[in-house]
Amino acid sequence: MAESLIASVSDTARWVATYRADESARPDALFDDFLAAELAGERGTAIAAAAKRTLLGAWFFVARTKLIDDMIATCVARGCDRVINLAAGLDTRPYRLELPPDLEWFEADLPAMIDEKEQRLAQRTPRCRISRHRVDLADPAARRDFLNTAVQNAEKTAVISEGLLLYLSESEVSALSSDLTRPEIAWWIADIISPAFVALSKPALRGKMNNLVVKFGPATGIGYFEGVGWTIEDSSSHLVAADRWHRLPPLLRPFARLPQPDPRRPGWLPTSAVALLGRRKA
Repeated sequence: MAESLIASVSDTARWVATYRADESARPDALFDDFLAAELAGERGTAIAAAAKRTLLGAWFFVARTKLIDDMIATCVARGCDRVINLAAGLDTRPYRLELPPDLEWFEADLPAMIDEKEQRLAQRTPRCRISRHRVDLADPAARRDFLNTAVQNAEKTAVISEGLLLYLSESEVSALSSDLTRPEIAWWIADIISPAFVALSKPALRGKMNNLVVKFGPATGIGYFEGVGWTIEDSSSHLVAADRWHRLPPLLRPFARLPQPDPRRPGWLPTSAVALLGRRKA
């Protein structure tokens, strides 16, 4: 196939769902996403098969999923009463995580993705209160209008931007950070990659994945968020976590066991991490 398997960024949701399904089928699964295989479909399987020949497998996405699961649990234990999932894609956490039934979960994504998800999950029962919103998050005015609605009457909101930031420019990430800086939002769960990771992604995605353009990988690593008004409450390397959970391919295991770089100065190494960010106190 000469054309890209990924027609839009939304197709990455099917791709990642395939990895969640594969992980869930393992006897030692780190999580149980019992809806992932159904949602991934044949297209997700095809994209994952193509990625297997160019990338290093599912370890990155499995580690990211588990790390974010754990950070959500931390926020809930600390009194989180609302979750906002930006570019939610085919995420199924409201159906598979142990969540308080009165927790309010807001999802935002493009209309086509929301329409597909509502249709395919219509007969499923979430474990908390969920609402979905058709929003073009690239439109600053639409994004702000959505956030104004999503935080109403909330006291401790956690925002998830899983897999979103790497497709944005630095100015877009900065604008998003400003939009999230409001008293109702207590935490922001974000994943981030280094400049070297951005560079490596270009040849890795060439060919069947030409429609993916990875942009954001600041030289300051997770320290970038401190520069735009957040504190880093916790952070974990995808590589180190995947090694701890025995998900790394043999080629990468030695690198995970070397001294890791300062996450605020990743340098020339292709690093990646998930961070739990807190609102900086005035």
